[in-house]
Amino acid sequence: MLRSMFSAISGLRGHQIMMDVIGNNIANVNTVGFKSGRVNFQDILSQTLHGATAPQGGLGSIDPAQIGLGMTVAGIDVLQTQGNLQSTGKTTDMAIQGDGFFIESDGSSVSYTRDGAFDIALDGSLANPASGLKVQGWQADANGQIDMTQPITNLVIPIGQRTTALATSNVTLSGNLDAGGTAAVQGPPAVAATTVPTTMTVFDSLGVSHSVKITFTKTAANAWDWAATADPSDKFLTITAAGGPPPVNQGVLTYTNGGVFSASTGSLALTFSNGASNTTPKIDFSQMTQFSGTSQPAGQTDGFTSGTLVTFAVGDAGTLSGVYSNGQTQTLGQIALADFLNSAGLLRAGQNNFSATSASGAANIGAAGTSGRGTVTTGALEMSNVDLATQFTGMITAERGFQANGRVITTSDEMLQELVNLKR
Repeated sequence: MLRSMFSAISGLRGHQIMMDVIGNNIANVNTVGFKSGRVNFQDILSQTLHGATAPQGGLGSIDPAQIGLGMTVAGIDVLQTQGNLQSTGKTTDMAIQGDGFFIESDGSSVSYTRDGAFDIALDGSLANPASGLKVQGWQADANGQIDMTQPITNLVIPIGQRTTALATSNVTLSGNLDAGGTAAVQGPPAVAATTVPTTMTVFDSLGVSHSVKITFTKTAANAWDWAATADPSDKFLTITAAGGPPPVNQGVLTYTNGGVFSASTGSLALTFSNGASNTTPKIDFSQMTQFSGTSQPAGQTDGFTSGTLVTFAVGDAGTLSGVYSNGQTQTLGQIALADFLNSAGLLRAGQNNFSATSASGAANIGAAGTSGRGTVTTGALEMSNVDLATQFTGMITAERGFQANGRVITTSDEMLQELVNLKR
């Protein structure tokens, strides 16, 4: 038999595999996170008719003479290039810009994917609704702290979970006290002292809000007394003035001639009768000035009432931040990303997932935006990186290659027919 027939058969097989890969690429042109494949060919065994010889005598060197015996598929590469991002507006949809893979687990095995079409499962975990695999990362503790030295675990977003309240521990007074105000004069004629009130809200350890009134009374050219009182309608808060040193729930503010705050005395002490813990918030007057003009003091406090988790957001670094009904935000967790020294060595595992192999190396796990890992974009998905123009061109090439190898077989058959006909 002619060697050309067997060479052509290997060509038919190779181009058929090429067509299979192209068909799979085109079939997944709209698959989220899909990475296209590419076939590489190489020649195989060659029959040597004669070897090479070195120059000798008056003759030059003689090159070897070989006849190739066909081709084979050298490999099928996975092209891990970036796909286009498509905005979806869904909070749980995520896409990676750059290198890296989301990590998913079924509890016993781990897989890697670029498909970020996630959702919140019935148990509150962030999961892929098509496969049920749960997204891996680091869960924050009750204080919103993340320890990335710990092993990764299922990420849980507890929508509806109630947070504890935080009692007010710091009070900041700011604004201006009118330098044109007057101190009290006994008379005659008697002159009433200038008083300026402001009201602020404080929270107890149970999350109940209380109104506290601070009244400033001018006593001298650069001095104001202040006193705190509770709202008369508040039956749970008690504020009792007491002498010092230092005075409690009352004190003195002192200013320099330039109207700039210089010193203060006094502290706050809040007593609650509703079961909440009594508190002694620190009070800061350093931002209050005394210049000519309208008096406009204002009070700001920390602390908040209890709230429930209503939604969440994802930062570029993959940080999950919960938004609560009381207006507070807190870190819920950190999405983990994996990258590989040779991502093309990953094994397709179905369901848009990859598995690590000895060719890909072990996964290097960390946060997005670190060590060459990409950033996470929320409300978007990464589309397939299949280029239809390239695939259709490859389809034509595969078809013509298959057709040409088929023609080699036909021509070889005609040559054998001529050989058989020599006997006639």
